[in-house]
Amino acid sequence: QVQLVESGGGLVQPGGSLRLSCAASGFNLRYYTIGWFRRAPGKEREGVSCLSASAGDTYYVDSLKGRFTIPRDNAKNTVYLQMNSLKPADTAVYYCATTQDRCSAYLLNRQLFYSWGQGTQVTVSS
Repeated sequence: QVQLVESGGGLVQPGGSLRLSCAASGFNLRYYTIGWFRRAPGKEREGVSCLSASAGDTYYVDSLKGRFTIPRDNAKNTVYLQMNSLKPADTAVYYCATTQDRCSAYLLNRQLFYSWGQGTQVTVSS
């Protein structure tokens, strides 16, 4: 059974940090591109970032560069979304997903990913 499970969401104050986890079962994440997406209230789901299996190809949306990163822990078969300097506009349900294609802006923007988790809620509020 192929499964992705997100965790680590919660309530955080503006300027704070959270680390979301995307844990895989049924397959090895190190051989797949990982994408992070989010859906804010009343908005369409949007791509956040992706990381290729090689860890050499990455893409971050311009508004999030310098604040969000995607560390990978191959031993734990887990990928993270490290979120720093959080803003209220970051409030959303965050999803991870996988594909066999290499990370690119096109891949992320078209959301060409095939296995999805159920999401974890992040709320940024004072």
